[in-house]
Amino acid sequence: MALRTAGSVLVVFLWSLAVVLGQYGWSVIYTTQSICTLKGSTVELTCSFTYPSGTVTTTFWFTKIYAEENYVSLSDDPDYKGRVTYHKHEENSHTLTITDLRESDSATYKFRFTDQTEGWKYFGSPGVTLSVTGLQVKVTGGHQDKTLTCITTCTLTDNPTYIWYKNGHKVKEDTSSLYSDSFSDADSYSCAVKDHEDLHSPAVCQKCWSVTYTHQKICALKGSTVNISCSYTYPSYHEIKTAF
Repeated sequence: MALRTAGSVLVVFLWSLAVVLGQYGWSVIYTTQSICTLKGSTVELTCSFTYPSGTVTTTFWFTKIYAEENYVSLSDDPDYKGRVTYHKHEENSHTLTITDLRESDSATYKFRFTDQTEGWKYFGSPGVTLSVTGLQVKVTGGHQDKTLTCITTCTLTDNPTYIWYKNGHKVKEDTSSLYSDSFSDADSYSCAVKDHEDLHSPAVCQKCWSVTYTHQKICALKGSTVNISCSYTYPSYHEIKTAF
């Protein structure tokens, strides 16, 4: 399994196999059953499959079933439009790639295939559970001696190394998600994961103003619709009345 961002690559090898055996020689083997990765990154889900005879003509991944036998391929799902690709590595090996991950992509993904007669249709269970999370900085402690924690909604795969930034400059790199020191209320802090530095958390600051844009550069088609998002911080003694 490989996890990638636009400017970096993080490769994770998970050797434990989730084996799902079907009847009459039909089966699906997923490389891993659970993945937690960062919002905005790219993920690859890989499986291999077996069947007794004949020719497999249809292969796809899905998360939704609208009705009995109505499985929606991710390549046809408008929620994934332009963000998924299928790749056949070997005769019986298949990879799903999802780019620009969103928290709404958190779901269980399953692989389905049929033979040339469509008399046999099979998908493997339980599938791969994907959890997508952003990074946030939690501040605890007293007035100056504080502990910062880089938190996520799930445990990131492959025990990542955390990077801390003070006023936009890198100050610490550690396998621990904690950072304890004497901090000034006028300083801003954010965290990131090594090899995913472009996906850092929003900055936190007790007495300063800041705006963090989700993307610094976007390429879009003429006539299309684009969403430009940001997060902002401000001193707790202020009240925000307008934003535009």
